[in-house]
Amino acid sequence: MIVITAPTGNIGRRLLSLLVEAAPAHGEELRVVVRDPARLPEAVRGRVEVVTGSHGDAATVERAFTGADAVFWLVPPDVSATPDEAYSGFTRPAARAFAAHGVSRVVGVSALGRGTPQAARAGLVTASLAMDDLIAGSGVAYRALANPSFFENLLEEADSIRENGVFTDTAAADRKAPMVATADIARAAAGLLLDRSWTGVGSVPVLGPQDLSPDDLARIMTEELGRPVRYRRQPLDEMRSTLLGYGLGEAFVEGMVDMKRAKDQGLDSGVDRSPQAGPATGFAQWCAQTLKPAVLATPEAADAH
Repeated sequence: MIVITAPTGNIGRRLLSLLVEAAPAHGEELRVVVRDPARLPEAVRGRVEVVTGSHGDAATVERAFTGADAVFWLVPPDVSATPDEAYSGFTRPAARAFAAHGVSRVVGVSALGRGTPQAARAGLVTASLAMDDLIAGSGVAYRALANPSFFENLLEEADSIRENGVFTDTAAADRKAPMVATADIARAAAGLLLDRSWTGVGSVPVLGPQDLSPDDLARIMTEELGRPVRYRRQPLDEMRSTLLGYGLGEAFVEGMVDMKRAKDQGLDSGVDRSPQAGPATGFAQWCAQTLKPAVLATPEAADAH
């Protein structure tokens, strides 16, 4: 039995689709933990067992992990909590349930940075790495998918790219770093969840095919979208004010700011790039398939989506 948390999110829905197709051939049954079962794709509802509730809730994970061999673990964002509460606080009931129910393997979504000088003051990333230690301490075999920033973060910039030809971040324009598509994270998770041979604790970097700077992203977007796109570097103080203005909690915002500062100082560059198992989505491919339709959509269609 494989349990999938957050099955309707960017990574989880892709993972669920992969496992629904592949699990029967591996003799695996699937169970999902979801707050609203109506959000599950109709095509998979009859092919998975559903536990309704939050996977941060002790009673829910007690039900969800009974009889489970493997678990996919992803913490949803909580902008009202401190970073430690959002990651380790949310995960503690699950860590106890992993041990109580003899779960063998856990695959978690985490971040790059372990072992780098920046990791101790990297805000949300520091909290994510502490969550990994908490899970590993439960006694399960654990693989943390160590991810850089996602391509999908740029979808938040689609309106600005459409209307102004500009996207914004806080890194130096020439700061090269790995980036990854969420589909590649899902593929890496599926491979580990279906493989019963691994043991122990470790991390699996999922880096995407190449390091890219904001200037590289602007150049590739210009080519793929057929319109000029330029990068604007946002000062951290401006980012802080903007996020606080949206109503995000102060502690969470400081965690975001610390993470962005650490990334600009090389947090994501501490892992040597090695050949990645399976296909890796290039940024140009992702732009053509995902970003371009979002940018070319009418504002009304984009809002509806």
